[in-house]
Amino acid sequence: MRKISFVLLILFWSFSLYAQNGVVKGTVYYKNPNGTTEVLPFAQVYNLEAEKLVECDENGQFSTNVTDRATLIATYVGYSLDTLIVTPASRDLKFYLTGNNEVEESYVTARQAALSRLSAIRTEAITAAGICKMACCNLSESFENSASVATNYTDAVIGAKQIKLLGLSGIYTQMLEENRPAMRGLAAPFAMTYVPGQWLESIQIAKGPSSVINGTEAITGLINMEYRKPTDEIPLYFQAYGSSDAMVESNIASALQLNDKWSTIILGHYGTKLTSMDHNQDGFRDEPLTTQYNIGNRWLYYDPDGSQVRFGVNYVSDYRLGGQMAYTKEMAREKSYEHWGSLVKNQMVDAFFKFGYPLREDQSESLAIIADYTHYSTNSFFGIKDYDGYQNSGYFNFLYQNQNENHSIEVGASAQYDSYREFYRINTLLGLSVESNNTRTEGLFGAFAEYTYTKDEKVTAVLGVRGDYNTLYKRFLFTPRMSFKYNFTDDIIFRFSAGRGFHSPHLVTDNLGIMSTGRFLEPKVFSQNFDLEEAWTFGGNITWYLPFGYENNSYVSLEYFRNQFVNQLIVDQDYNYGNPNISVYNLKDLDMSNSFTNTYQFDFSTDISENFNVLATFRYTDAKVTLKGQGLVERPMTSRYKAVLNAQYKTHLSKWIFDFTAQLNGPMKLYEFAGGGYSPAYPLLYAQVTHKMKGVDIYVGGENLTNFRQQDAIINADNPFSIKFNATPVWGPLMGIKVYGGIRITIWK
Repeated sequence: MRKISFVLLILFWSFSLYAQNGVVKGTVYYKNPNGTTEVLPFAQVYNLEAEKLVECDENGQFSTNVTDRATLIATYVGYSLDTLIVTPASRDLKFYLTGNNEVEESYVTARQAALSRLSAIRTEAITAAGICKMACCNLSESFENSASVATNYTDAVIGAKQIKLLGLSGIYTQMLEENRPAMRGLAAPFAMTYVPGQWLESIQIAKGPSSVINGTEAITGLINMEYRKPTDEIPLYFQAYGSSDAMVESNIASALQLNDKWSTIILGHYGTKLTSMDHNQDGFRDEPLTTQYNIGNRWLYYDPDGSQVRFGVNYVSDYRLGGQMAYTKEMAREKSYEHWGSLVKNQMVDAFFKFGYPLREDQSESLAIIADYTHYSTNSFFGIKDYDGYQNSGYFNFLYQNQNENHSIEVGASAQYDSYREFYRINTLLGLSVESNNTRTEGLFGAFAEYTYTKDEKVTAVLGVRGDYNTLYKRFLFTPRMSFKYNFTDDIIFRFSAGRGFHSPHLVTDNLGIMSTGRFLEPKVFSQNFDLEEAWTFGGNITWYLPFGYENNSYVSLEYFRNQFVNQLIVDQDYNYGNPNISVYNLKDLDMSNSFTNTYQFDFSTDISENFNVLATFRYTDAKVTLKGQGLVERPMTSRYKAVLNAQYKTHLSKWIFDFTAQLNGPMKLYEFAGGGYSPAYPLLYAQVTHKMKGVDIYVGGENLTNFRQQDAIINADNPFSIKFNATPVWGPLMGIKVYGGIRITIWK
């Protein structure tokens, strides 16, 4: 197999060297209200399909390689966007931006979300406008307008949120920060709450097997986050938010251009929940008391020859106090068992370095180096169970890229090294304790190659392969992936993708909800040799762009994806429920084992007018898994369907923006110990009004306007130290109506 891969790599390499370049060049201008123009130095041009960002030089000029018809978006913070559809033959492009800070003369042209027309992988982009649409506090709250991504609590106590993509937990979705792997390992349960929404410029959601360049972990897809850039023309941005559930937060960002080559951005976040609430009257806080600090600093060095260096650091401190309403901070400090309580204290430091160097003036050939280091620690207890975890992770990726008119190839090598220390302790009420320690290191070292072929603006084929050696499992991992796009017409596009993915399981943090139960993990499970989780995913999508709506900007999309596990770590709360120990086993060790999901989705979007957009989407999930004593059953706690209707209306010059979102959340199969059967379907309504003035946005809104609440999220809540106490059967909202308001202040350079 290695010989075959090597021969293919040589053939692809040789073929790409003889292909012709498809380099387009252009200039980004600012168009004054009087009609005159001037260049915008260091503006940015984003290739939507390739998910590639290039920066203009001091004269507003740029060059980028395109291998097919592409959507280029010129952006400069404080100005409207301008979009051009280009081909490899396009020349002398001109973008004209107007100033959003001059409300009387500007029009906001960015939509909250869009499907890429040309990407071979089905990609949904949520822009900065879409992030503001829900006034979300962090990344985990950014997907309310999407049926693709579902967000749920892991349990009804600790406030950790997880996403689900293609019907599976977010641990099977690869998370990227500007194409660097992030939110991995022990940090995964809370990491999505550590990304303030106001720090982000955009979010890209790619379903199914994605590029092999970023590793082996994308089983259901990937989510990539683009942060505010050091070149943003915003010396000061400030946002403040408060809600009726006693949550307050603020964000600050300051981008500074130090000279023609150096720029930096400083990011800050503070959020806290001021008081406890118990809407469902079960004696437990609906959400924990929290205090979180985030500080980030990012730097950019850009040389006129096209080379650039990016580096930065981010620090997070997170404190969460949950449990019974009577449980206090003083009890937590004294480790009192008078009432059931939980305390989680997390800290994370992340530093990265990126270097890019063009080997040709037209940037069709380049080298890149990416390095990242993360330290994460958690010190926590849940009732009588303690859990401490420490993680140190290093990542390195070397990449060579050669792009031409019809062919491109990317080859490279990567290394991922993780060191973990975990401590799990059970403290009995008699003062005895049972402790389990788990120390391990895991290295993943490999190489990859990805070849892309395009022809006649109709066909795009991507073939990728990577081979890695995992030092912990002592296995060679072969990861093939492919994507294919074919345009039946200019308006009817078909996509198909397939590939393999792996996930290294983390028993406690992948299943953190089990800490909020009266049952335990046996000490011996920490020394068991659970195997890698492995799955194949394939699926397709057809998108039809319709000839109606404002500027014919309407489409329908139909898609299907199937995920098939070869092995999966099963944490089975139903098996032997009367036993105090939770059952944990490998799926592949069962007879007739099977675990799969089938996901179907329909999307429709149209601009009824220039200022009125409507999006409707529906997702249906068929998920099954083999469990001990039950055989092949519907996967518990997985929503069967979700429907979303979103409408946005903007008045002239976008001075007023009205957003409305309606959700219908389908039933979930409940755990057998929670009574079996299904949860009810329930609606959720969201609304927001934003008023824009010069440099100031004021917004008010409401969530869960139907005031729907789950009443039985905690089983045996009146006896929390018993074996049958369980806070994991969460299928609906715990809080009632939430009203919020906020302000965004932007000072332009």
